[in-house]
Amino acid sequence: MATKPATDRSVPVTERGLRGKVAYLSGLAAEDQVAEEYQSRGYVLAQTRWRGASGEVDLIFADGDGFVFVEVKKSRSFDRAAERLGHAQIARLCSSAEEYLAQQGRSLMTDLRFDVALVNSQGAIKILENAFGHF
Repeated sequence: MATKPATDRSVPVTERGLRGKVAYLSGLAAEDQVAEEYQSRGYVLAQTRWRGASGEVDLIFADGDGFVFVEVKKSRSFDRAAERLGHAQIARLCSSAEEYLAQQGRSLMTDLRFDVALVNSQGAIKILENAFGHF
């Protein structure tokens, strides 16, 4: 009895799907770069891509008794990367940080700050400390 040849059941890769995958991997690489930069400055990496009910925080660093919540944005230029952060996302990040602090048994009196790390297409990093005052 002859057997049927196995069929390829993989989903064909579309151009859009490929662009999405490249963007996703590029974003992960940018987050890794930014994490290394903060660690070289003496910050301790507490969480990567922490997800709560309100949303996700890309990077969370311990800074003594406090925390630094970092949103990483990558694009062709720093300006284009900064344009990708809107008021709704800022609100989600603040809610997520509040959720994270509660999970850690900390109050809103905890020393914290929100930074935005911009990464351009050449891999250069620009960090905006206390960034939400800029938006």
